[in-house]
Amino acid sequence: MPANKKHLTKSPFERFLKISAGLVGGYMITEGLHIALAMWTHIGNVLVTLRYAGFILWAGLLIVALIARKGWKIWLLYLAIFILLCGIIYTGKIVHPIE
Repeated sequence: MPANKKHLTKSPFERFLKISAGLVGGYMITEGLHIALAMWTHIGNVLVTLRYAGFILWAGLLIVALIARKGWKIWLLYLAIFILLCGIIYTGKIVHPIE
């Protein structure tokens, strides 16, 4: 059954914003979150968690970006979250440095 045309994105630029926010922005948030976790906890545990939970989080953020109505709003949200995570990474201390 084909999709209802009124629910599809009409602008190619808007579609590009949604897809790029989901792919790139979702990846930035996923990596930023796991680096922030690595700064505060044991890095070995975080790397094991990143293999599985990272993909699930990235796929979830991709779906959220595609569901959003406006691509620029989701980009602003993802960039704000990423900047917050960068601040946490910058102010964090390494609990267990790599030996």
